[in-house]
Amino acid sequence: MFFILSKTINFLAMPLVLIFLCWIVARFIRNKKWKRRLLVTGVVVLYVLTNDFITNEVARLWEPPAIAYNQLTKTYKLGILLTGVTKGNKEPADRVYFQRGADRIVHALQLYKKGIIEKILISGGSGMLTERSRPEADEIAEALMLMGVPPEDLIIENKTRNTYESAVAVTSLLQTTYRPSECILITSAYHMPRSIACYKKAGWPCDTFACDFLAHERKYTPDALFIPHAESVVIWTTLMREWAGMVAYKLSGYI
Repeated sequence: MFFILSKTINFLAMPLVLIFLCWIVARFIRNKKWKRRLLVTGVVVLYVLTNDFITNEVARLWEPPAIAYNQLTKTYKLGILLTGVTKGNKEPADRVYFQRGADRIVHALQLYKKGIIEKILISGGSGMLTERSRPEADEIAEALMLMGVPPEDLIIENKTRNTYESAVAVTSLLQTTYRPSECILITSAYHMPRSIACYKKAGWPCDTFACDFLAHERKYTPDALFIPHAESVVIWTTLMREWAGMVAYKLSGYI
């Protein structure tokens, strides 16, 4: 039930859905004052959501800073790589289809190749409401082996459906063979606050390595300050869904 509820909340938290609802209500409401307020609200929110500078500042506040490889002062026995970056059930099924978030795999591979992590644990089955032909962890493992990672350096957890389930399953899997201090959690920067909160709640407070950043360096150019950007809407959608997830997890006691 929570899984379906969380997906519903994520849908309602999408910014364009909120703007659409404002204008739909304004179309049918009879009170002229509230009709005008809703129309203006929709326009103002649309401006904020398409403004690159505002969007970037919000993303910079939310995401943890990037860490250079040479700033990592120790090596780790295990890198915990969270899934959520492939397209499920796309044909032909003879390859892995990556979407945004592929930095998780590339940067985990770089950490491995540089000797910063000895092995990679891939955690995640399917976060889709419909059935998936293959667990995502299996797909990513296949891709990493094609990139030169030997099977004995990969650990697969392919049953969980969300970040909370991943934290509980990984903690149970590792607690007899590893210590949290020997592990580093790898996921997208926007997803890291919720991820590490889940892992701490599950009793596995490991170090973190954020990647796949939504934010970029500040720009004060006219296009960033005044010109609408479609990409900004995508960033707001990602952030608002993540915030909705944080609220749902908090209410459920997952973090």
